[in-house]
Amino acid sequence: MSSPSIPARGRPSRLDRARTVQTALDLLNQSGLDALTMRRLADAMGVQAGALYRYFATKQDLLTAMAERMMDGATDAATAADDGDWAGQLTALARAMRTALLSHRDGARVFAGTHSNGENTLGFADALVGVLRDAGFPDDDAALALYTVANYTVGHTLEEQAARQPGHGGPADPGVLRDAVTAGAYPHLSATLPTLTGQDFTRLFEFGLGLLVAGLRARH
Repeated sequence: MSSPSIPARGRPSRLDRARTVQTALDLLNQSGLDALTMRRLADAMGVQAGALYRYFATKQDLLTAMAERMMDGATDAATAADDGDWAGQLTALARAMRTALLSHRDGARVFAGTHSNGENTLGFADALVGVLRDAGFPDDDAALALYTVANYTVGHTLEEQAARQPGHGGPADPGVLRDAVTAGAYPHLSATLPTLTGQDFTRLFEFGLGLLVAGLRARH
């Protein structure tokens, strides 16, 4: 009898790296990151849990591979959408990254803290740094801008996805924030409450991204 992770002769393998990552992303979209375990993934693959460690020594390794897969096509999408100048190209890349993370449930949580060396992630980073170097930014500024844009995009998307979860009761919940502000003496927050309790996350993202671009333009 063959092992659950080793197919009988002539049968297609039930376990390979690419299909394992795709199955993990499917489970992520169905139930979220907290419910994604190596055991549940193994069950979905029809193999013993130990078989997964052939490709991923730890769950963190799996998350890194998932983050890499999320970035597939992001650079191409940004290239097709850019406005020509460095600011337009940078903006298109940031938007493409946000879209990639939003395309999966808890996508930003998966991506945060991973350090993929895959061609999707490195290709995206190289494109962003290249946009700024080609525009005449010093190498140091281009590299620091990469981290700034990526960290802003991931951080914003983390908050956005958390706020969209059913039953979310954090600061981004409009009802919770509105009640807290109106119950206290916060005149400035009260004056801006319609904006503070708004749920237009794209507008919020674009505002912050515009500030980053404006700061880079002034520095340039």
